[in-house]
Amino acid sequence: MRIDYEHDLNPAQLEAATTLDGPVLVIAGAGSGKTRTIVYRLARLAERGVSPEEILLLTFTRKASSEMLERAQGLLGHRGLGSVRGGTFHGFAFSLLKQYAGLLGFSRGVTVMDRADGEDVLAQAKDRLKIGSHDRKFPKRATILGLYSKSRNKELSLSEVLRQEAYHLGVYEGDLVRLLEEYERIKLECGLLDYDDLLFLMERLLAGHPHVRQTVAASISHIMIDEYQDTNLVQARLVGLLTDPESPAPNVMAVGDDAQSIYAFRGANVRNILDFPKVFPGARIIKLEQNYRSTQPILELTNSILDGFRDKFTKRLFSEKPGSTLPEHILPFSDRSQARLVTAKVVDLARIHPLDQIAVLFRAGYQSYHVEVELNKMGLAFRKYGGIKFSEAAHIKDVLACLRISQNAADLPAWQRILGNVPGIGPKSAQKLYRAAMLNDQTFLKAQRARRPELERLFRVLDTLRTQAMQPSTAITFILEYYLPVLREKFPDDYPRREAGLEELVQIALGYEDIAGFLGDLSLDSPEAEEARGQAITLSTVHSAKGLEWDAVLVIDLVEDRFPSRHALNDSDDFEEERRLLYVACTRAREHLSLFSPETLYSRELAGTTPARISPFLQDIPSHLLARYREQFTGGVGLQTQPAPRRASGLSAPQQISDANGGSDQDQAGSGPGAQTPVQGTYCRHRIFGRGKVVSRVEPNKYKINFPGFGLKLIIEDFVELE
Repeated sequence: MRIDYEHDLNPAQLEAATTLDGPVLVIAGAGSGKTRTIVYRLARLAERGVSPEEILLLTFTRKASSEMLERAQGLLGHRGLGSVRGGTFHGFAFSLLKQYAGLLGFSRGVTVMDRADGEDVLAQAKDRLKIGSHDRKFPKRATILGLYSKSRNKELSLSEVLRQEAYHLGVYEGDLVRLLEEYERIKLECGLLDYDDLLFLMERLLAGHPHVRQTVAASISHIMIDEYQDTNLVQARLVGLLTDPESPAPNVMAVGDDAQSIYAFRGANVRNILDFPKVFPGARIIKLEQNYRSTQPILELTNSILDGFRDKFTKRLFSEKPGSTLPEHILPFSDRSQARLVTAKVVDLARIHPLDQIAVLFRAGYQSYHVEVELNKMGLAFRKYGGIKFSEAAHIKDVLACLRISQNAADLPAWQRILGNVPGIGPKSAQKLYRAAMLNDQTFLKAQRARRPELERLFRVLDTLRTQAMQPSTAITFILEYYLPVLREKFPDDYPRREAGLEELVQIALGYEDIAGFLGDLSLDSPEAEEARGQAITLSTVHSAKGLEWDAVLVIDLVEDRFPSRHALNDSDDFEEERRLLYVACTRAREHLSLFSPETLYSRELAGTTPARISPFLQDIPSHLLARYREQFTGGVGLQTQPAPRRASGLSAPQQISDANGGSDQDQAGSGPGAQTPVQGTYCRHRIFGRGKVVSRVEPNKYKINFPGFGLKLIIEDFVELE
């Protein structure tokens, strides 16, 4: 069975599939047929007589590897590739470690633990050291192992990971270090390895035993690595160690897209793919730029996003699908009205596309809460990926339970939920308290309140809710005064993320005048959502959407502080990754793309809305690549005929962001303290807290400033440098 490579592949794919010798880097743009290219190259190697046992195919899932090999065997008439060494980095590492365990000191062999086993070992370490046994706020075992894994994959100290990602757990740093040292001792005693050990032990084996490296490298003639932009530092080093140290031009092919490197939080390092030509001098660089997914207008937009990257392999995506509709950039009045416009757009799109071909994408899971409520009100089924569904989040349910009791004192599930947050009250005690409350048994209730001060506080909150008329947003704000300390006790590992979700709950409530109507809409969780497989809208974080595609894609909250995130505005590397995240989001769309940038955002601290700035990634987009619409006071949206003002081209760092009037922040606010009273939203810098956003001026000489990671601070103007 002869394979017609010239007919089946485009010129760039053909070059990649038929270049078999020396180092090769394939820059595979989104939707460019990357997998097809790898499959045909495997077939080409087999046709040229390369022994399957000498081919190493490394992917990030076993499923991806097996599918590639199966497709390649199909091309070859189901022959010749059964013994290719294909799989994940970790799987290949384990196969080597089993063979050479004795060289690493594991004379009795090794066992690889799963995550549950790892948590059991960590529990033993806690028992030995008597750490955290009586502290309800001490991090959970899964959280500790997650932080440890990030520390190892990023090759950063635990202290640095805590500072970057879990600053609220920093007080436990000393205990965590001791605990993890004991965890390592127990693993060594018992001959146990965790998932991350596999890669580092493989590196130690190959680097520390030259004869092993020589033997392994001699058994491999060709190495192929998929999704190279997602490799971490040790994986990139392992690729080098698997090649013959004597060969000036090893047969290594890396396939990936630097513009789709979005997993830095897991340890992926975009420098691996960017530096491949330096690590392997003379590497042939082949770019797959023909896109088989999206229309050309969508690709013109994504190409413009690519132009803003600081470090990159330049490429221009193109398609044979011309398309006649420009991507839309819609500016709602607020993040509240955004949800209604998104839902209306979904309804319009559903007339053309099946529901399962429509996706709403966002930066963080909580950002979809408004949309979830609106979709439920319309009876539209949806499935959510990345983050908890609004109606299923425990902290949301806790707050709503208080509201439910204010409307219906006999609501048993709500009572059980909120009483369960009181220390010392279990399911049976909750039942007794509920019955006593229904009978107004004050003798029993007073005795219980006297024993448990937290119960007294809860009852006072409920009494206030039942006796004072409040709008939903006011009632929730009142509940939060009681509940936020409970939240921090109940969810010590991730309460900052949950607090962001509660902020959204307050904002959703602003759209309602009465509590009953508010609760009614929130309880209308679509019963068909889980059953309607294939007929439900997709709500997804961008990270969870990578590798997927839909006919129509809507991306929401494209404003500063949300996309890019607040943290990314203060770090140039994170800022670049957020730009890549937007590129990934936009390249999920086949035919329709809508981008939403609300003009105002709600702030609970200010008890009102604040102006929002369009995402800096969109400010650089030429006006002819987007159809811009603004929400209208008479309803719906209207096409904006004048091009939106934008920044000067070429500015990519967060510090160079211009304002909506075309001037830089520094031009607007002056160059030093006191030069000019800043308008709300101006950025500034502080020697201790870093970069922040001015919320308001407090006369005579102070600013209220929001600093990412530190919250609101009141700072004397002499200690602030305005941008």
